[in-house]
Amino acid sequence: MTYTYRIKLLVLALAGCFTVTAPALVQARDITLPKYSKDAQLAAFHSATDLNVTGNARFDEEDPLTEILSINEVDVWGRIRSGFGIPDLDNRLVENHMNWYSKRPEYFQRTTQRGSKYLFHIVQELEKRNMPTELALLPFIESAYNPHARSIAKAEGLWQFIPSTGRHYDLGQNAFRDERRDILSSTEAALTYLQKLHDMFGDWQLALASYNWGEGSVMRAIKKAERAGKPVTFNSISAYMPAETRNYVPKLQAVKNLIANPRRYGIDLPSVENQPYFVTIGKTRDIDVKVAAKLAEMSLDEFRALNPQFGPYVIAGGNEVKILLPGENAEKFRRNLSRWTQPLSSWTAYQVTGSREKVEDIAARFNTSPDLIRQANNIPSRAVLKFGSAILVPKTAANDRDIAPELVENARLVWERDLPSTRLVRVPVKKPVKLASIAKRYRVSVAELKSWNKISGDTAGKGTILKVHVPYRSASSRTAGKTVRVRAATLKSARNSRASRVKVVLNAGKTSAAQKNLVKSKNVRTAKTPQSKQAVKSRVSAKQASAKKSTAKKPKKT
Repeated sequence: MTYTYRIKLLVLALAGCFTVTAPALVQARDITLPKYSKDAQLAAFHSATDLNVTGNARFDEEDPLTEILSINEVDVWGRIRSGFGIPDLDNRLVENHMNWYSKRPEYFQRTTQRGSKYLFHIVQELEKRNMPTELALLPFIESAYNPHARSIAKAEGLWQFIPSTGRHYDLGQNAFRDERRDILSSTEAALTYLQKLHDMFGDWQLALASYNWGEGSVMRAIKKAERAGKPVTFNSISAYMPAETRNYVPKLQAVKNLIANPRRYGIDLPSVENQPYFVTIGKTRDIDVKVAAKLAEMSLDEFRALNPQFGPYVIAGGNEVKILLPGENAEKFRRNLSRWTQPLSSWTAYQVTGSREKVEDIAARFNTSPDLIRQANNIPSRAVLKFGSAILVPKTAANDRDIAPELVENARLVWERDLPSTRLVRVPVKKPVKLASIAKRYRVSVAELKSWNKISGDTAGKGTILKVHVPYRSASSRTAGKTVRVRAATLKSARNSRASRVKVVLNAGKTSAAQKNLVKSKNVRTAKTPQSKQAVKSRVSAKQASAKKSTAKKPKKT
């Protein structure tokens, strides 16, 4: 029985059994459930009696209802297999990675289990764009389906966007939220980027290599292959790639092969129902992450697995901010929220308006501890906040407002080391010296020197060790100073060298004959003036005679 024919039977059976009504939009205090859901989508087609489905009715494969009902036909794994569209890659590395994964079935099972939360959504988005469904397996390689994954290069999320690429694809990154970890936004950005790369190269394997290595690098590798007379394929240009990229596409091919036939390799895939794992909930008020998880009756880890873009404390922002929850937990959330009588959020924001401000001063203003503010905002000890920094602070009776959406969108955290303003330098006096000269050298006043060292006169005697408090210079400023001095020394040396060359040329120019016959050299100081042949011969003869004489004096070896 074909796949399409089974769908036909399913539609015909359901047409005579069910009448679907649209659910009303449920509101509960400050959080609302979305209008969009599977039930509402079904209800959009009124009732089954309106379908006019009979035994002789024409089956329309383009009907949206057919797409909705067909999700019960196969699980997500079968849906992925049916949508494979990238030509298989065949090389030694594919076999190596297949062996590695098949020998670690527990790792494979654990990773796919983690990805089961996101696979339906990713596959659905791929099918909307008519893209190969094996791309849904790419986060297996990128992040092992860990939305909190962070690389050495500061790439974040399921799809591992670095900061610059994330900003290019409108993934906001601020002190309160990082959309590179957002399940919905990052998936949309990743698929858009992959489509662009495929349009650029016309080849999915090269597009994937570009996703890992960068399109410019792949372009240069292609040019090298063309100059060498090689075809433009992944295998032919892989010799010009770094090891990570050379293994990147083979890893995806290995995972694809194991998903295609898991029993053959002893892989036990977790069951993933072919229906949405989560729904979206609209937010109109700030809510603490812990409160949201509690209302949804989920563990904090489970909640953050679906909402990794938010910080660990509060979900802030405007009405467009969405929370993801499994369907049954969304209903629990709505019910519990309607009975919730406590504040939804215990945090607000404070923005530094001065040039710099200490955490201790902010903590005193909000009647909290500096350690709490440092922990909530990931601020290191002995750091001072700079102008414009926005941080989380506990709400108070005088400041219990939600965080302004525009502040959330542009929030940034900039800090620097809280270094002392001066450092102590001890200056030994080897002979009597006036305090004025010491003060001038260290750019302090004579009065300060007298105060620091308890001296009443204007001179310091021999053997005295003066205490001088000089402005503190950080390591970076000291390095900058050294760089300047090196450059100054280099310039001075260059000036001396130029002066020497000019002097030599001027001296050589005293006689017109010497000036005409100067021998060119990289070092002008080695320029030679012409000499007579007789003078040269006599000098060579003298050297030869001297060499014979020294040889005759040496005793013979026995």
